[in-house]
Amino acid sequence: MVYMDNFEETLANGSEEELQELKSWLFQENIRLATAAKELEQRQEQFDRERIQFQDEMKLLNHKISNERQRLKEDNQFFDKKMEILKSGFQQLDLDRRRLDKEWVKLAAEKELMSERSYDKGLEVSAFFRGVKNPLALKKRYKDLIKIFHPDNLAGDKDMIQRINREYEELKGEYEGYRQA
Repeated sequence: MVYMDNFEETLANGSEEELQELKSWLFQENIRLATAAKELEQRQEQFDRERIQFQDEMKLLNHKISNERQRLKEDNQFFDKKMEILKSGFQQLDLDRRRLDKEWVKLAAEKELMSERSYDKGLEVSAFFRGVKNPLALKKRYKDLIKIFHPDNLAGDKDMIQRINREYEELKGEYEGYRQA
C-alpha cells in the first residue's frame, strides 16, 4: 500500500474500495500520530519533572556543599586557634623550663656554697656542722642530719648523705687529732 506516493491520484481516480482503504489508512495514521503526540507530551512532562527534580537535587547538593565548605572553614579556623594555643603553650613551657633550669643552677650553686668549708678555731667546719665545737655536739648534729637527709625520707638525698658522712668522718678525725695534739 503506497498511499503517499499517489495520494492525489487515488483521491481523484480511485474506486470506492481504494478510497475506503485510504480513509482507513488516514484514520490509523491519525491515531498513530495522536498516540505519538500523546507519548511525546508524556515524555516532555516526565522530562520536565526530572529536570525540576534534578534542579532541586542540585540546589540541595549546592546547599550541602556550601554548608560543608563553611564547616570546613570554621574547622580550619578552630584548628588554627588550637595550634596557636599549643604554640603559645609550648613557648610558655620552654620559658618555664629555662626558668627552672636557671633555678636549678642557682640551687646547685647554693648547695655547693653550703657544702664549702669554713674555719672555726683552727678546725675546718662545713656548713652542715657549723657551730659545732666538740665531739659530742658533732655526733648529735650528725645524727640529726642523718634523720633529715636519709634517702628513705621525703627530703632524702643519697649524695647529701654521702657528703655528710664524708665531712663527719673528716671532722671526727680532726677532733681526735686536735685532742691528741
